[in-house]
Order: sequence, then C-alpha cells, then structure tokens
Amino acid sequence: MKKRNALLRREIPLHLMMIPGVVVLFIFNYIPLGGIIIAFQDFNPARGLFGDNPWIGLENFRYVFSLPNTGRVFANTLIIAVLKIVIGTAVPIVVSLLLNECRNVAAKRTIQTMIYFPYFISWIILSGVLVDILSPTDGLVNDLVKAFGGEPIYFLGDNKYFQGTLVVSDVWRNFGYNSVVYLAAITGIDMTLYEAASIDGANRWQQTWHVTLPGMSTIVILMVILNLGNLLNAGFDQVFNLYSPAVYETGDIIDTMVYRMGLEQAKFGPSTAVGLLKSVVSFLLISSAYLIAYKKFDYKVF
Repeated sequence: MKKRNALLRREIPLHLMMIPGVVVLFIFNYIPLGGIIIAFQDFNPARGLFGDNPWIGLENFRYVFSLPNTGRVFANTLIIAVLKIVIGTAVPIVVSLLLNECRNVAAKRTIQTMIYFPYFISWIILSGVLVDILSPTDGLVNDLVKAFGGEPIYFLGDNKYFQGTLVVSDVWRNFGYNSVVYLAAITGIDMTLYEAASIDGANRWQQTWHVTLPGMSTIVILMVILNLGNLLNAGFDQVFNLYSPAVYETGDIIDTMVYRMGLEQAKFGPSTAVGLLKSVVSFLLISSAYLIAYKKFDYKVF
C-alpha cells in the first residue's frame, strides 16, 4: 500500500502536466464536433449554428455524390494517399537499415540531420522551392533533362506527371522523420541476438532479415496503423500550394474540393457532409487495422 501511494505521489506531477494538452485538445477537437449537425441541415450562417436551420437529412450527401467530378476526386485521393503510404513506409525502412550499417558516427549523424531537416519546413515554403526547381523554363531538374537531350517537362502543369510529383516530394519531405523513428526501434534490439546469429554463421543480410526486421516490426505495424487513418487524406497543404486548374483531373482531392465548396462557394452543408464522411471512414480504417493487428499479430497499442 505504501509503495502504491508513493508511486501515485510520484506520478501526480506527470498527470498535471497533461492538463494543458487535454484542455487544448478538448477546445479545438471536441467542441467543434457540434458543427457536425451542419451536414444534415440547409445551413445559413446568418441563422447561426444552432439557429432555425431546416433539417434536410441526407440531402447534402446525395448532392455531393450527384456531382459529376465526385468519383474522380475520391479516386485521386485514394491513388495519391495509397502511394504515399506504401512508398512513404518502404523508403524510411530501407534508409534506416542503411544508416544502421553505417559505422562512421559523424557521417551517420550528418546524414540523419540532412534528411531530417525538410520535415520542419512548411509546405508553403517547399512549394515555392519546388515551383522554381521544377520550372519548365529555368528549373534545375529541366536543365538536367535538356542537358541529356530531353524535352522540358511541366511537372506541376501536366496531369501525367502531377501525381508522381506529389508523391515523390511528400516522401522526400517526410522520410527523414520516419527513418529516425525506425532507427530508434533498431537501436532497441538486443545486441546478443546479433551475436548469436553471427555465431550460427549468419551474414549481414541474414542478420538484417531474421533479426533486424522482426525486431522493428512492432513500430512498423504501429506506423502503418496510424497512416491508414490518412487513406482519405492526400495532403491538403501540399496539394493546395502546388495544384492549379490545369491539373484538376489528377490533382483535385477531397480536401481541395471541400475548400472550394465551403469557402469559395459558401456551400457549408455539403462540405461538412464530405468532411464527416471522410472522418467516419478514417475512423473505421484505423479501428479495422488495429483489430487485424491484434488478431493476427497479437499487437496492442494500449
């Protein structure tokens, strides 16, 4: 009993430190949930959120799905998001494995810092950098293309290249952060497992396949589960700053459609309906992924 009370007294300050974060989370994440009712109303801002707005049921959802470009927008979102999740998971794993094999500590830290730095740069800044680098007239990339005898490519204005440009630039920005996460998981693996594998005659590749990858599998599963919640989130900040009407065919996603519908066209009901649908699907995907991980791999987040 005394040990329990001592442990409780020691943990109270830690729980108190969580209060500001919980308050902010409640204010900005839970209170706005009251606005969900807009999805089921013929909402007029002049009447207020809880004013006399006519209740129209699922009419806003029917309106959204009756639009001619809705299917294309959902398809673009899924394609871009799936590619980002798959490639954005594979690349950091490979990079973390390569960094783990680097024995020069100074070189290892330098590389980590270089690949980690873009993660802290806003897409507003990065979009300007990408516009300059990928410019078809004087961009660095197209200068290289022309130097090898190719024709200039309009990466940000051609539907054929735009999705690939989004995926590659997103992976480039984020793989450094994910690599650090996976590298931390690798450093937590018991070194005696490598010694035992070496005594059994395993080479470096076999040690990686049978010791390193299974040892970091828990973190990989966790990252995949968290990323599945973004299956309908192709990255508004990135797309909004890089796309243009010329690439709506392959670059228009759910978030940009909601932005135009809600803020430019003042159709608050349909835009809220799309946002609600997206949130429900994301919740179901995360729950399903966690359930599968628990049933198949006996994995527990909590």
